[in-house]
Amino acid sequence: MMSILRPGISIEVLNERGSEYLPGYLGIEIIELAPNTLTSRMPVRKLHVAPNEFLHAASVVALADTACGYATLAHLPEGAQSFTTIELKSNHLGTVRDGSIACVATAQHLGRTTQVWDAVVTDEASGRKLALFRCTQMILWPKQ
Repeated sequence: MMSILRPGISIEVLNERGSEYLPGYLGIEIIELAPNTLTSRMPVRKLHVAPNEFLHAASVVALADTACGYATLAHLPEGAQSFTTIELKSNHLGTVRDGSIACVATAQHLGRTTQVWDAVVTDEASGRKLALFRCTQMILWPKQ
């Protein structure tokens, strides 16, 4: 699997890009970017919690999907215009009520037309796994 980071994409660019969108609102922060991987985190606030006082599944999915999406953006093939998510799946294993959660996205397939990313969401303090996530991204090319 060939992995070359797209020029001009950095942690700073990714964090700035999402600042006025859902990732910024949720407090998602990209903390590491390397070939085939991206690491992010999100502090748990009341807005991330469901009325049952547990971490809302959608908050976990938002962190994982953002990590995989930003990783895709950073790994787009030369000449590609963008991407879109065509499938995602999550398995939730646990929850937290406070602190922060972390996510590591890892490339499983970096093709010309699709990319597949796996992500593991953990309790940042203990490292305990909270969710397993997989998404498939369709690579978008300029119209000819």
